[in-house]
Amino acid sequence: MRKSDKRSSSSPPPALVRVPRKGLAAAVALAVLATTGPATADGPGPGADPARPAEPGYPSGGQGHEPGVEPTPERAPTSEVSWLSFPGGVFAVDSLGHTVRYRACDGDTGRVADPGMLVAAGVASGAVVVGGTAYRYRVPLTGRSEGTLEVIPQHRPPVELTGVVVTSPQPPTDPVAGARLFPLSGQLARVVADASLNPAGVTVRDLSGRYGDQQIAVNGALRPKAASVIKLWILVELLRRVDCGQVSLDDGVLVTPQDVVGGTGQLQFETFPQVVTLHRLAQYLIKYSDNVAANVLITYLGGFAPVNALIDSMNQRSTILARRMLDSAAAQRGEENYTSPDDVVSLLGAVWDGEILTPASRDLMVGFMREQTLNTKIPAALPPGVPVAHKTGDLPDASHDVGYYLIPGTETAVAFLTAGPMASGDETVRRMARTVYDFLVTPSAGAVEE
Repeated sequence: MRKSDKRSSSSPPPALVRVPRKGLAAAVALAVLATTGPATADGPGPGADPARPAEPGYPSGGQGHEPGVEPTPERAPTSEVSWLSFPGGVFAVDSLGHTVRYRACDGDTGRVADPGMLVAAGVASGAVVVGGTAYRYRVPLTGRSEGTLEVIPQHRPPVELTGVVVTSPQPPTDPVAGARLFPLSGQLARVVADASLNPAGVTVRDLSGRYGDQQIAVNGALRPKAASVIKLWILVELLRRVDCGQVSLDDGVLVTPQDVVGGTGQLQFETFPQVVTLHRLAQYLIKYSDNVAANVLITYLGGFAPVNALIDSMNQRSTILARRMLDSAAAQRGEENYTSPDDVVSLLGAVWDGEILTPASRDLMVGFMREQTLNTKIPAALPPGVPVAHKTGDLPDASHDVGYYLIPGTETAVAFLTAGPMASGDETVRRMARTVYDFLVTPSAGAVEE
């Protein structure tokens, strides 16, 4: 893991000590668009209605709507949205919408308008009052820089918080080294262009520093149905509460026969009712992509709203949890889960860097991903024994695989998402996965062309 589990504040918990990075270079933006062939609408299964409007609050932005791919929602440029990572929470800023959100162990303000927000010299600053508590902030709009937040409760001393600013993508720590990753985007663009049946998107972020922590993408804003990839956000919200001391993974949850659904997973074959620990639910959620575990955890966490609050607090605006696993009736009503390669890598990067979970919870999550039993995509495309930690997503007409390549010295976050027929989508994912691997392990990979 990278040595980025460093935080600072007036009184940080011992597990969340953080030294913010300062003065790092601005991001080098890379957008590669590849032409794909006709798309096939994705959905939860046979008989589902593939036609549906954009989610409320997620307008299409006037883009063409390919069948099977939800229009990318309008959102501010990367430099206009950022969030401050501090011990126990986040503070999100949208400088175009003039809104902020505080979400931490001690509460959640929801999205709050700040019409008086001042945006100058790449920094958003202002103050809001919610429920008698004032939040005074100074948050740069460039990732990896330092931001500050002062929380001023009524009748209690103020708390000053300092932490690293997170954007999507994070700017490279070394643009020169980052430029060596750019040729990979061209190779991936060719794979995407060849996938005539499957609109595809891929985002790759260097986590090792070998390529200066650079991020590249081909159709990174593609917004297919999330399938089981959405389970990563369910897990992060659970582990965030563990980090806050609000729950223990040793706690038990009563699972009843009414909770049992089919599809992937192991719990459906057990006898109920029984009490299942949160640890086993979390492990099965990823290891077996267990649909029973997913639905039980959604209920345990309080429904869709808390998971969507996590997503919103990290400014991941292409992602939404809107239905339970195997809920065909909800899908018929147009209630669906969506995400994008960029949002997936935004989450994976924040987890890896210790910006949303403690190191202990991060390691547990990566460990669950290393135990993944559905290995027909990324692992199948790589030579035997290559260490990966990943999470698949499958629908009859969608195929995804996302996670971490854990090659020592070349750790990398990847998100391979496709719409269209699952069989050909599987092959497209494997081709993208192998293309990234070959680039990373080739001795001359990333050489800058003269």
